[in-house]
Amino acid sequence: MPQSSSRARTTSTVVNASAPAGGNKPTPDNEANAAALKLTVGGHSVYAVHVPAGVGYRNDKTAGIATGDAPETEYMVTSRTYYNGGCCFDYGNAETSNNDDGAGTMEAVYFGNSTGWGKGAGNGPWVMADLENGLFAGSSTATNPKDTPLASPYVTAMVKGRSGGFGLKGGNAQSGALATVYDGARPGGYNPMKKEGAIILGIGGDNSNSAQGNFFEGVMTSGNATDATDDAVQANIVAAGYGH
Repeated sequence: MPQSSSRARTTSTVVNASAPAGGNKPTPDNEANAAALKLTVGGHSVYAVHVPAGVGYRNDKTAGIATGDAPETEYMVTSRTYYNGGCCFDYGNAETSNNDDGAGTMEAVYFGNSTGWGKGAGNGPWVMADLENGLFAGSSTATNPKDTPLASPYVTAMVKGRSGGFGLKGGNAQSGALATVYDGARPGGYNPMKKEGAIILGIGGDNSNSAQGNFFEGVMTSGNATDATDDAVQANIVAAGYGH
């Protein structure tokens, strides 16, 4: 993957190649223009990953990524200035087959205003979880009024996965704390999870690539991080000085 900034990171396994053909799009995806999105972080000029529709990244051979029903925490810093309702601007855990392997075979952070499945309040954009065969703002495809639009230029979006349930958090990556917009049961048919452990960026699990977005940094960890850890991560992101 093109270097998104000095802060761009995942686990020890990175997404370093454009996504191969998949069930939804039977040809490989495009790579990003490495010079398309320049910004300032902590007074330094850096480049992020600008993802128009058709661009996507994937690594199907990973290590240290949660599989099955194992817990995990994922976050990305993205932006409300560039998004759409296409499927699916995701960062996270997906199928190693590049196909739709059924409900619960992926768990990724989604950001955008898709209303094809679940959604939040207003017109978006929202943080949701892509669990395969659905983007979820809660335990069903019903509107979650607590999942309010994230309107800041730089957004922190987080998914917390655990056995039997999941959580969603979001906030302004330039100031303030994260807000928990959902914490509860998984939708019907998604327990237990069947995560496969690939890493994707900018696409859905079956290589759906009609979404757009900007990616500045992201982390996937095995294990459900504590709220204190989430708060410390957000404080670190704010201290980095996006846009300053």
